[in-house]
Amino acid sequence: MIVAGAFAGTVALGIGLGFWASGDESGPAGSAQSQQPSAAERAEGSPGVPHARKPSPSPTRSYALSQAPRTIPAVRSHTAARGPGWRPKRGERVVVNDAELADEGRLIAGELGLTYAGEKDDVRAGDVRLALNDDEGANPESYSMTVRGGRVSISGPSDAGVFYGTRTLKQEVHGGGTAPEGVVRDQPAKAVRGFMLDIARKHFTAGWIEDRVRELGDLKFNQLGLHFSDDQGFRIESDTHPEIVSRQHLTKAEVKRIIDLAASRHITVVPEIDSPGHLGAVIAAHPDLQLRNAQGVAASGAVDISKPAAADIVDDLLNEYADLFPGSQWHLGGDEYRALMVSNPSASYPQLAAAAREKYGSGGTVSDLTTGWLNDRADTIRAHERTMRVWNDGFFRGTSVQPAKDLQVAYWTGKEIGARQPVEYLSAGRKLINYNDKFLYYVLGQPNQFFYPTGQRIYEQWTPLVVRGTQPVSSRYDRQILGGSFAVWCDLANSQTQDQVAAGIRMPLRATVEKLWNPGRPKLTWTQFRALAGKLG
Repeated sequence: MIVAGAFAGTVALGIGLGFWASGDESGPAGSAQSQQPSAAERAEGSPGVPHARKPSPSPTRSYALSQAPRTIPAVRSHTAARGPGWRPKRGERVVVNDAELADEGRLIAGELGLTYAGEKDDVRAGDVRLALNDDEGANPESYSMTVRGGRVSISGPSDAGVFYGTRTLKQEVHGGGTAPEGVVRDQPAKAVRGFMLDIARKHFTAGWIEDRVRELGDLKFNQLGLHFSDDQGFRIESDTHPEIVSRQHLTKAEVKRIIDLAASRHITVVPEIDSPGHLGAVIAAHPDLQLRNAQGVAASGAVDISKPAAADIVDDLLNEYADLFPGSQWHLGGDEYRALMVSNPSASYPQLAAAAREKYGSGGTVSDLTTGWLNDRADTIRAHERTMRVWNDGFFRGTSVQPAKDLQVAYWTGKEIGARQPVEYLSAGRKLINYNDKFLYYVLGQPNQFFYPTGQRIYEQWTPLVVRGTQPVSSRYDRQILGGSFAVWCDLANSQTQDQVAAGIRMPLRATVEKLWNPGRPKLTWTQFRALAGKLG
């Protein structure tokens, strides 16, 4: 609450009166509400220096109050000041106060053509200083950036926050620009800022994915979802079950490079092996595991969860890839199981009904059996200390077996049989990640009434509270909505090349992260925002 109050008190002062936010290109940023800094705040390197009411001019000229930075996502607060700002010059240094910031220091030094000098206590003209602070209780992704006296100081409670400060600096000086004098205080509104990529239906090269990681990092996204198993393909090398792997796939060495690159950008890679549906690539190598109805008709992509061998192979894969992906997050899938997409599951799939009664008693149902499958897979992943999410249509109403309490809801649709409103999950205390298919789904070929989302529609109409359709849930659930994820699905894989996908998602990604980083209505119009994106590249 203290941090939020601090932001509220300075947003109007900085961003609200900045060049882009005001829409008035003739007026300077800043305000008469400026305050005289204390002696401590005037000390070199202090990240919290407000601008002075009557700043001392340089010996040769005076400066107008600085304008707020122009970045995507926009910074939450900028306190204007008078001065020349800062721009990189070859030979100047990036220094750190802690060895943990070496990666961040080397990265920004290389990007701006500076020299990484490591841990230093001395002060030189032109320095960029990165520092960890002891701001206990602060958002770990928050940072402060002070531009003053021809130097830049970026500090935060964690290396992630400092990294985001370097992204702001990089955007500020893009194309030979100048980081404006003053103080930025910034932090994200939402903890989950994700991009999910379906690499199962369409093969994407490792190099293309790495390019997206760099793009995501510069935009302050912090999760990359990889959906790598589906009916059309299994796209990562496997040691336990090489027979299921598609001809076009990523090697484990390539995946490790992607993971390492993502980690350097503070992006967690979130793997997904969807089950018990969407396992067609596994079934192709193990046809005996396919679910069949009472008439012997195969259920597309679905394994027969009454067979222990189906659980065995999925657990083999979960354990194998938990070792490959070291991040804290995991997606269990759970959507569109064909046995529960018919009017009478027990009659259509009597073997599942029998297995449910055997396991859960005479009242056991196919929904109970499927929920039990999900909980068993969660047990497998929980042993690897992961936080798990499940598609919303993997949760079923009226079951005697309840999904594990720690499963988060990845809410994407209201189209499933027995569809439930987001409030049903939220009111039960579930945490939720917003994948709203009306705004955040980029489905190749636009089948089934999916349409390529536009950045403008996301920017002007979507917020994290708009979980389903176009109507927001009550703001009282805001804390349970952890964030959101833009998703690329490759249902008609050949509809676009991977380069066309990159171009198509460019503005939607920027609009999505803007709405996840900043609460409330954006200060820029869509036309201004699009122009800024074009300038920043």
